Amino acid sequence: MLNENIKRLRKLRGISQVELGNALHVSKQCISNWENDNIQPSIDMLIKIAAYFNVTTDYLLDLSAQNSLSLDGLTDEEIDHIKLLVKDLVSKK
Repeated sequence: MLNENIKRLRKLRGISQVELGNALHVSKQCISNWENDNIQPSIDMLIKIAAYFNVTTDYLLDLSAQNSLSLDGLTDEEIDHIKLLVKDLVSKK
């Protein structure tokens, strides 16, 4: 599941394996190996991947279905706007 989550998050962000590799300071081949489930990232790298995609390591590892979003640095007004947007998106389902 980790491999699928990395690939899905990368595609959702609209970036290539090369771009993700550059952001994480690893090769495209390393990203490809993760996504094809040939190798697993180290614990340190797992933390970096989670931080890059702004999710928890539990989410990446499929230990939690809940995704998280850091709102650090946003004003109360900006956070309220995000809450309204999420509520609107959920109600459309």
